[in-house]
Amino acid sequence: MLNALRSISTWAATTFLIAIPTAVNALEVDISPKAPQMGDTISVLITPDDNTSPPPIVNLEEKNYPVFPLGDRYRALIPTSPLDPPGKMTVRVEGEESTSNIGVWLKNRVFPIQRIWLTGKASRPATDTELEKVAEFKSLVTPQKFWNGTFTKPSSASVSTVFGVRRYYNGEFANDYYHKGVDYAGSSGSLVVAPTAGKVRLIGREDEDFHVHGNTIGIDHGQGVVSIFMHLQDIYVREGDMVQPGQRIGTVGSSGASTGPHLHWGLYVNGIAVDPVPWRFTGIE
Repeated sequence: MLNALRSISTWAATTFLIAIPTAVNALEVDISPKAPQMGDTISVLITPDDNTSPPPIVNLEEKNYPVFPLGDRYRALIPTSPLDPPGKMTVRVEGEESTSNIGVWLKNRVFPIQRIWLTGKASRPATDTELEKVAEFKSLVTPQKFWNGTFTKPSSASVSTVFGVRRYYNGEFANDYYHKGVDYAGSSGSLVVAPTAGKVRLIGREDEDFHVHGNTIGIDHGQGVVSIFMHLQDIYVREGDMVQPGQRIGTVGSSGASTGPHLHWGLYVNGIAVDPVPWRFTGIE
């Protein structure tokens, strides 16, 4: 009887030990920059639970962001803008077996204010054609990553208007507006080059209903990152062309809603205009 009890006890203990679940591997998440400010692009790098795990889900404020493989990790890009409220944000990363909630503090930033007066052809409203084509271009999220390292300046001219400027147009403040790029005060006909590699996915011309954007080039850098170049004089590329960093793509002009010759370079991440400056000096791989 005693031996039987011992056998039962040994069996129960063994069964109990087998039933204990193994420890769940925690997701490794690296977020940069560590202290982002309004207009920055936030990079979320995730080391998965194991090599066979499906891609994680990256979520902020009830919105999921595209996730792409980057070597043995995954990466998502989260754009911020001057219209976002500063303060704590919670980035949620869901893996197959675990979830991480990471607090990120978005720093406040003061943006200059400009007063712009538009007259003549520069005051024409945007056409449905250009609005639809530009919106479609900005929403591109293609799987291949074309860029590598930091971006270069698309124009050798000095900067005339920085990213994020708030504006009065003809005396009226634009509440939900901010300057969605960087302006370079180049002279008419001065060279414009591609800041990094990509595929030309948009060509617009002022005489083909691009009344506000003017002569325009849109380059897809891949994985939700796109550049738009506006108010050009000449366009040297065609839709579908692949371009490399520093390749000439056009010249500075004053087409569309422009008060004088300049290049407008807008950089968009997952449909939101972000500050191009960190992409030039720090870079995001």
